[in-house]
Amino acid sequence: MPLTIFRPILAGALLPERLLGCLGAVACIALTMVVCGQFLPVSDMPVIVAPLGASAVLIFAVPSSPLAQPWSVIGGNTISALVGVAAYHAIPDLFVAAGVAVGGAILVMSLLRCLHPPGGAAALTAVIGSAGIHAAGYAFALAPVAINSVALVLLAILFHRATGRSYPHRAALAPAAIAAERTAAGFHPDDIDAALADMHESFDISREDLEVLLSRAELHARARGTGGPA
Repeated sequence: MPLTIFRPILAGALLPERLLGCLGAVACIALTMVVCGQFLPVSDMPVIVAPLGASAVLIFAVPSSPLAQPWSVIGGNTISALVGVAAYHAIPDLFVAAGVAVGGAILVMSLLRCLHPPGGAAALTAVIGSAGIHAAGYAFALAPVAINSVALVLLAILFHRATGRSYPHRAALAPAAIAAERTAAGFHPDDIDAALADMHESFDISREDLEVLLSRAELHARARGTGGPA
């Protein structure tokens, strides 16, 4: 089997960053359970819901992703759980309710700008979860889902700031050289929007980060053409 399949699938992924992300997930998931255990009542409800594991992958492995930002995590998980509870109570057929819960969660998250893949799991959990989850009804979205999500996000902010990472992520400024020297031959920000419209695809990178990335690539291309440093 070719070893190339083990290469990072994320552009720019470096081993030290991956190891730091692993450390963050270990520490913050464990602390989330400790913190939530102090606030959640003792019952047959879990102290932490499984979708938080997927949230941690995004927050610590790809903290710059739009899908990993605080509103995406908190809003996506909580709102999706509400959609899942509504689907469970409105649709008698469990199979149909499960599908509607996930599809409805995607729709609502998209409209509210908090798309978060683990939200689909939160919605599904509300449908196929335990009797305790079903008995909790809409309160399940608050405890444990919302409390879990808020705790994880706050701990992640502290961890990323302590380790010098940007979270919540803010796009870097475009290189000054590009902003000052952009010519008719270079791309314009409107060209990015046009290219995205042509491709009819969604990409896991913010519009601002994409512009910075392309601007830096243009800067390096100019430097290569002139033989000077980027």
